[in-house]
Amino acid sequence: MNTELLEALTILEQEKNISKDTMMDAIENSLISACKNHFGTSDNIKVIMNRETCDYSVFAEKEVVEEVMDPALEISQEDAEKIDSSLQLGDVAQIRVESKSFGRIATQNAKNLILQKIREEERKVVFDQYFEKERDIVTGIVQRYVGRNVSINLGRADAMLTENEQVKGEVFQPTERIKLYIVEVKNTPKGPKILVSRTHPELVKRLFEAEVAEVKDGTVEIKSIAREAGSRTKMAVWSNDENVDPVGACVGLNGTRVNAVVNELRGEKIDIINWSDNPALLIENALSPAKVISVMADPDEKSASVIVPDYQLSLAIGKEGQNARLAARLTGYKIDIKSETQAIESGELPEDYMEQMEMMDEEGYVEEYEQDFGEDGTYEGYAKDYLEEAIDGQESGYPEERTDGQEENYPESSADDEEAIEFEFVETDE
Repeated sequence: MNTELLEALTILEQEKNISKDTMMDAIENSLISACKNHFGTSDNIKVIMNRETCDYSVFAEKEVVEEVMDPALEISQEDAEKIDSSLQLGDVAQIRVESKSFGRIATQNAKNLILQKIREEERKVVFDQYFEKERDIVTGIVQRYVGRNVSINLGRADAMLTENEQVKGEVFQPTERIKLYIVEVKNTPKGPKILVSRTHPELVKRLFEAEVAEVKDGTVEIKSIAREAGSRTKMAVWSNDENVDPVGACVGLNGTRVNAVVNELRGEKIDIINWSDNPALLIENALSPAKVISVMADPDEKSASVIVPDYQLSLAIGKEGQNARLAARLTGYKIDIKSETQAIESGELPEDYMEQMEMMDEEGYVEEYEQDFGEDGTYEGYAKDYLEEAIDGQESGYPEERTDGQEENYPESSADDEEAIEFEFVETDE
C-alpha cells in the first residue's frame, strides 16, 4: 500500500473538496505524459492503479520480433524470453517501467501536470459552490477599498462590490461583515468571477426570507418589490393562509422582524402593504400612507387615475415624487395623481362634490358618535340623545334652549375627528 500517496489524496479531498478518483486520474495522465517525454511515445504505455491502496504499475507493451527496428515499440525474442519464456514471435510483451528511471524534465512535467489539475479542480469546485448560491445572499468580510470599489472575502473566493452596486452614502470598515446579493457567477480561466450587489431589490426579499419563517416556508409570499436603495422600499405581500396576517408576519412582534432588516440595510425605510388582485385596491395600498378617494385603473393600458384629498396630495406624491414612483414600480401601472380641486376642474368629479361630502359628513354624525362614545353610560347616552335631537330638529345642529336654564355649546366635529368631544355648560339669565 502506498500510504504516503493515500494520505496526501485524503488531505486534498478534505481541504479542497477534490475527489480521490479525480486526482488518481490526474496521476495516471501524468505518468503517461512522463513516459512520452522519456521514451518519445506513449501509445504503448499502460498504467494500472489500485484505487483502494493507491499502488500503481506502469507497463510498456512491445511486440516480439526477430530484428528490432524501434526499441520503444519492439523487443527481440531473446530479451522477451528472459521476461517470459512462453512468448513467441508476434506476441506482445508487457515490460515494467520504473518511474525512478525518468529524467528530470519528464519528472518535472509530470509534477506540473498534477498541480495544474489540482488548480483546475479547485476552481471548478469553488465555481460550483457559488453558482448554487446565485440569486441568493451571502455574508462577506470587507477587506479593502480598491479605488471606489470594495474587495469582499466570501470565504473560498473574493468578490468585488463595484461602485454601481453600492448604496450611496454607505461606508465600510475593514473586517466588517455585510450581507450581499449574488447577481451572477462567471467561470473564467483565472477562476470564478462573482458579481455582488447591495442595491438589488431581491436583497430585501432574501433578508425577509431569512428573518420571517412564514416567508421562508411559503405561507406568506412577497409578490412585488420596488426599491430605491438607501432611501425607501415598498413591498407587497400575500398570505396563502387566511389565518395568517401577511403584513403582521413581516413586521413581527413590536417590529422586531422588520427592524432586523432595516438595521442590515442601515436605516432604509420599508413600507409593507397587502397585495390584491384588484389593481385599484393594490394601487390604493401602494400609495399609503396617503389616503385615496378614488382609483380608476385600466388593466389593458396599465394606467390609473387616482384622486386624493387636497391636503394629501403632497403625501401621495412624496418627496421628489418618490412615493408615486415606487407605487408605479410596485404595481406596474402608470399612475396619474390629482387632488380633489384638480379633479373638479378637469370634470372627473362633479362641481358640487365638496357640498355632497359635507352633507355625507352630517348624515354620519350620529353614527360616528355612537361608535366613539357607545350606547351605554350616562354621559355617552346624554351626548347621543342631544346630538340626535339637534340633527333632527335644527339645520345648524344645535338645540335652541334647555329647560333647566342652561345653554349647551357643542364644538364642531367631523368624521376625521379623533379626540373625545367636550361639553361646556354656561349659566344663562332668564
